[in-house]
Parts: sequence; C-alpha cells; structure tokens
Amino acid sequence: MFDAEDRLILFNQRYAELYRLNPTDIELGSNFTEQFRLRKKAGTFTPDLVKYLARVMDESGRFRGNPNAGEFLIKGHETKLVELPDGRCISVTNHRMHDGGWVSTHSDVTEQRNAERERDRTRTFLDTIVDHVPATLVVKSVHDRRYVLINRAGENFFGLPREEIIGKTSEDIFSKAQADIIAARDEELLHANTEMFVQDHPLKTPRKGTRLITNKKVTIRDEDGSPQYFVNVIEDVTNRQQAEARIEYLANHDSLTGLPNRAAFTRQLETAVERGDTFAVVCLDLDHFREVNDIFGHAGGDHLLCEMAKRLQETAGGAFLARMGGDEFALIVEGPQPATTEAVADRIRVAASEEIEVEGQEFQVGGTIGVALYPTDGYDATTLLGNAASALDQAKLEARGTIRFFEAQMDHLLRERRELQLDLRSAAACGELKLAFQPQSQINGDIIGFEALLRWHHPHRGVISPNNFIPLAEESELIVPIGEWVLREACREAASWPKDLQVAVNLSPVQFQHGDLVGMVHSVLLETGLAPHRLELEITENVLIGDFSSAVSILRRLKLLGVRIAMDDFGTGYSSLSYLQSFPFDKIKIDKTFISNLDHNPQSAAIVRAVIGLGRGLGLPVLAEGVETKSQLEFLVREDCDQVQGYVVGRPLPIEDYTDLVGRRPTEPKRLVRIVK
Repeated sequence: MFDAEDRLILFNQRYAELYRLNPTDIELGSNFTEQFRLRKKAGTFTPDLVKYLARVMDESGRFRGNPNAGEFLIKGHETKLVELPDGRCISVTNHRMHDGGWVSTHSDVTEQRNAERERDRTRTFLDTIVDHVPATLVVKSVHDRRYVLINRAGENFFGLPREEIIGKTSEDIFSKAQADIIAARDEELLHANTEMFVQDHPLKTPRKGTRLITNKKVTIRDEDGSPQYFVNVIEDVTNRQQAEARIEYLANHDSLTGLPNRAAFTRQLETAVERGDTFAVVCLDLDHFREVNDIFGHAGGDHLLCEMAKRLQETAGGAFLARMGGDEFALIVEGPQPATTEAVADRIRVAASEEIEVEGQEFQVGGTIGVALYPTDGYDATTLLGNAASALDQAKLEARGTIRFFEAQMDHLLRERRELQLDLRSAAACGELKLAFQPQSQINGDIIGFEALLRWHHPHRGVISPNNFIPLAEESELIVPIGEWVLREACREAASWPKDLQVAVNLSPVQFQHGDLVGMVHSVLLETGLAPHRLELEITENVLIGDFSSAVSILRRLKLLGVRIAMDDFGTGYSSLSYLQSFPFDKIKIDKTFISNLDHNPQSAAIVRAVIGLGRGLGLPVLAEGVETKSQLEFLVREDCDQVQGYVVGRPLPIEDYTDLVGRRPTEPKRLVRIVK
C-alpha cells in the first residue's frame, strides 16, 4: 500500500516471497520506485529499469500506471499480467484510494494461466482438427436452426465462405424445396433420440450444383437432456459413385468399342441357358483385320474395329452383341431357330464385307461366321461357345467370308487338326521331314540353282501337303525350329554340290519375330561351309507388314552376311512397290497365280509384262514361278523374263534325281529346249 506521496506504508510477507525479497530490505516510507530496484537486484524484474519507470511515472515523478491503457488515471484501477524470468505469471491490480494513495495486489496465477494456455492450445488444436477433417462438418443450433459452425471442407462443398453461412438458416442458403427437405429431416432427427444415417441422396448446393451425399446426423443434448445442437457429417460420394459406375462399366464392356466384353457375354449366355428358350451362339472373326492393323498400326486397327462394331450393332437387331477380344465378336440370337439366326448372320456377313475407309483408303475386311444352336448343339454355355468356335474354325479352313452351322463331325476334324499339330512337333526328330529340290533356270535353259521345298511323310497319313502343315507350324511357332532345320539341311546339301549353284530357302514371317534369325543363318553358313553368295533367302511381303522397321533391319543384317534376298509371291499383297523402294532386293519372283492365267486372262498377261518391265527398270532379275506349259514359256521368252521355275524346268524331287545337274556325274548339264524368238 502506498500513500498519496507514493511512499510504501504496508506490505505483507507473501509480497516478499513472490519476488524473492528480504523483508528487512524493504523500508516503509520508501518511494515505490525502490521496490523495482529491489526486484531488479533479486532478479525478478528484467526490463530496463530507467525506461520502465519513465513509462509509469508522470512529469512530477508520481505513479500513473500503464500509460497505454490509461485505466489507472481515468478509472482509478488497472490489472495487468507480469511474466517473471523464472516463468511464473503474476497478476497485478492497482486500485486508487480516496486519500490519493493506492493499493497494489500481486497474485501468483501461474497455474491458472498455464491451464488457460493449455485450454487455448487444446481449443486451437481441436479447431484445427475440425477445420481439416476431410468430410463436411456442420453444426446447427436446435433453438433457432441457425448454423453455428462449418469447417473448411464444408466451405468447399457448399461453395460459400463460412461468413456467408454462420448465423444463417437453411432457408437463407438453399432453395425453398431443398430447405424444406432439410427442415423435415431436422425434425425427424429431433424426435428420433438417436443418430440418423441417410445414404446416397442428392443435395442441391448453393454453388456446386447437385451432389450425391451420404450424411450422418446426431443431436447434442445438455446435462438435462435438452437438445442443443444438430451435428451433421456430410460425405460427398458423387465422384466415388461415378468411379464405381465406371469400374462396373469397364468390368463388363470393351473399352475400345463400348460393346459388352467376354465376361458380360458369358453371364448373358448362362442366363439364356437357364431360361431354356431356343437361341443361337454366333462367333464372328474379321478376315483381313491383321493386314489393316499391320499396315496402319494400332490406331488404324482400332478405328476399323470401332467402325465394325457400329455396323454390327446396327445389323444385329435385338441380338446381344459382344467383343470377345482382338477381331473376334460374338452374338446371342434369340427366337425361332435356325431361321432367325440365318437372317441375322447373313446381315452381319454383308455388313462386314462392305468397304471401310482407313486413313483415306478403302478396305474390304469381311467376316467368317460360326453358329451353334441351343439345345441342339449343347446344353451348357461352355459347350455351346466351344461348338460355335469349332464351326467358325471349320468355316475359316474351308472358305473365308462364309457362314457355318455346327455339325457333329466338326469335332472330329478339329481333333485331327490338333493331333496333326502334335505329330508335327516330333516330325523332324523322327526323320519324317524331307527336302525336295526344284530347279531354277535362266530363260535360255541354263540351270542356276534349286529351291528347297519342305515335304512331310507322315508314317500313318502319308504325304501331307505343305498347304496343310505349314499354317499349323506357323500358328504354334514350330516353324522356328523347323525353319532352322530346313536351312541347315539345304545349306549342307548345297555345300556338297560340285557345281557352284544357288539354293533358295523360304523364310516365314514368324522367324523374323522369334529368336535370332541373323545369328542362326550366320551359324549355319559357318557350320556347313556354304559360301554366302550361294544362299538365296525368299520372303513374302507379310514379313514386312508386321514390324516394318525391325524386319528391314534384320534383312539388312542378313545381306551384310553376303546372302541374297528375293521377294517371293510378288504382286499378291498390298504394298510390294513401296517395299521394293525401301529395301534393295536381289530378285523378284512373280507369283504362279499370274503365270497360270496367262493363256486365258489378258489382265494376268498385262501384270506379268509390267512386273518384268519393272524389274528391268530397277536392274533386278525377275523369276516366273509355276511355269508349266510351252505357251507360258514362249510368252516369258517374248517378254525377256530373266528366269523361270516350274514343271517345264523340273518338278520338286529328291536331290538324288538331279545329281547330273549338280555335277555329281560327268554328264552334260540338263538344258531346256531353246525357243528362238
């Protein structure tokens, strides 16, 4: 306590303890400034003493309190908190008395202040947590239905800042129709005495449009059980529902064409079987999809598939149409059978055969169809689909672009095909594969070499045509080891000929796609000792249609070995001319289909004449295959064709039948009859 002259007139023991002062050092009658000097000395006052006293004293040196607040001078009292160096917090209250003196009360409020700070930290922490909860949190007063809290997620959800929400009712924010729905649910919640869960219902927000939400609501009550607040946790499931719907769609539909996929087709087929009504399973394969895909790449192939899917949808009527993968489609056709399916299948076949434009070029793709009927051809989904596939396979073997219904004997034919493929795996090891050699000659009759042709002598089936077993070998990739065997045998045989004749060996496109073809050829040449210039490798343009750049790279590496490269079956594909420009071939072989038609087809004659002229212009020798008649040979002589191959020169026979031609007997070389122009 200080008197009107600011002199100390009273203090208690607690005051001395708070500031760690020795009571004997505290002199009654001393000026109030002396107390701060004592505290400074005791270490319980850290500010600059001179500056502090200048702030709390007026010009006459009298105490005036905190000049910033001015409460002591104006109201006669002030309260402030003082932080001591040791961390304690002291609450100081100065109160003026009637005689002009003043009383200063000092209370240690450290624990209280710490509790308040902890409370504030907890409140800040909770506010932060609530504000960062990823779901929308909304609190509304039960009394007046006004919003009292909304977190950051709620602001984003409604599209409004919290300043435009807090203190307002649903009627102030939402449309009347939406506000009425909210009010009705609030009333329902109020009388439910339990939490409420509402799943997947629409809510039209003020600025974010209509969203699909799931919300959980609960009423908060006080100690007396009176309702105080509605708490609503809202989860926006719009995107999730869209994602789930998309996943569901993708699980049952082809992502490229939008048609149902194989899984959806299988379920639909099983459902059709359970119903028990007659229906048909139709399998469709596109006939020339691979050529388009190889020429224009995946983009062109995808465009074709999408266009074909649209056509099939337009012609399928009410049939269930699905894409099974690649260029395979399938349908379930319900109704009287087989008439209904015959009509649908014929419409589909016609639609598939119509030209489709791909990157400015028209292509006639076509399709082959196989059909199985329920219950005639099977009582379960697996059998029906398998039999429809069997009918399709048979149709592809017999004639592309046709429709075949399943027949019981098809199973037998397909089993035979599979058995033949299995037998082919061991054919080389069992000595069943043989090479026949067909001579090739200059147009004047001089023999220049032989083409090695593969033959299969099956122990039970006899001689099997290459047209039957080569496709099987390519499908199963057996052509890779078989092709290596053919090359090795042909080179080994040619290396033993006394005469320096060429040997021609065909390469399959599959050999370019699997294994190290260049390394294999090099190894065979070294192993057999055949001079590289005597080996001629024949390819069709199918080798180049796949991966063009890779195929050309392999061909260039083969040519670096010193071997010759010939274009076989020239004129039967899409892009032979462009391929001649892209790679320096050593020979062109005219396909035998053109030669066989020379006598009765002027177009074939024109084509052969043009190819011979093309070869002459490019400086490439041209060999005509399949020359069988004297008239064909005469035509080729007149047109100055370089080389010929066919029955008119010699049939494919074991090399022992041509020992004189290869120089194993001292006889004159066999020559063609010269035809003088």
